[in-house]
Amino acid sequence: MPSYTLNVNGKDHVVSVSSSSMPLLWVLRDVIGLTGTKYGCGIEICGACTVWLNGQPEKSCDVDVSSAAGKRITTIEGLSADRSHPAQKAWILHQVPQCGYCQSGMLMRVAGAMAAGHHGSSIASEVNNVCVCGTYPRIKTAVSGL
Repeated sequence: MPSYTLNVNGKDHVVSVSSSSMPLLWVLRDVIGLTGTKYGCGIEICGACTVWLNGQPEKSCDVDVSSAAGKRITTIEGLSADRSHPAQKAWILHQVPQCGYCQSGMLMRVAGAMAAGHHGSSIASEVNNVCVCGTYPRIKTAVSGL
């Protein structure tokens, strides 16, 4: 059984998995126990599984564990321990979530755009995650002030 060292939210985790091609999403959720990253479509369309690899947003459903080894992985749990990230504050202020399922991936994508120096409407045009509840007007309102 292959083993990999993954640096997740600043902490090293040695994981043994059945296959080197196991998606990072399943390693995060089922092996490490970080369930904030969600499974949505499994084909890189919806964005519910978005995490950061070396500071860049990536859809973890299509990243093999072997490809993630040696990179810094940040999940929604590592964005901020107390919901103090500006994107999280905006989400709360504007009551963005309905069901909330897609929100961790959405927040990781927005926070990634912010880290890249994007603001307001440029963030909204860059985020193409799918929200089945249709909270897009609230999302646009929330990111407009970022």
